[in-house]
Amino acid sequence: MGDDRVYVGKADVDGPREGGWLLGHFMPEGDPRRSGDVEVKWGVHAAGEARSRWATGERRTALLVLVSGGRFRVELPDRTVLLAEPGDYVVWGRGVDHSWYAERESVLLTVRWPSVPGYRVEPPVRR
Repeated sequence: MGDDRVYVGKADVDGPREGGWLLGHFMPEGDPRRSGDVEVKWGVHAAGEARSRWATGERRTALLVLVSGGRFRVELPDRTVLLAEPGDYVVWGRGVDHSWYAERESVLLTVRWPSVPGYRVEPPVRR
């Protein structure tokens, strides 16, 4: 007998179904992974992959942590942050536009809050 309040999964299997996102407002009603408070992503990015366009008018706070790989650039209006070693991370608040580029294959854990509808963008592009 299962408990519909508990979900057990694998990030590298479940993530690709939702563009890497594991938790957020976009999960189905009744799914324990549905949340209006927070979003969590397991991002696996190939070398040369880039965000398809800048995120502007940001209404969320975000945390990106490099899990493995290395050389993932987070582009902000006034600087570029390089995540080069596992455990490197960056946090930015509401109102900070951003983009990113994977110089090398990288796996990142992203946490954003709150979970706000309307921010879906096209899949990453190769540069």
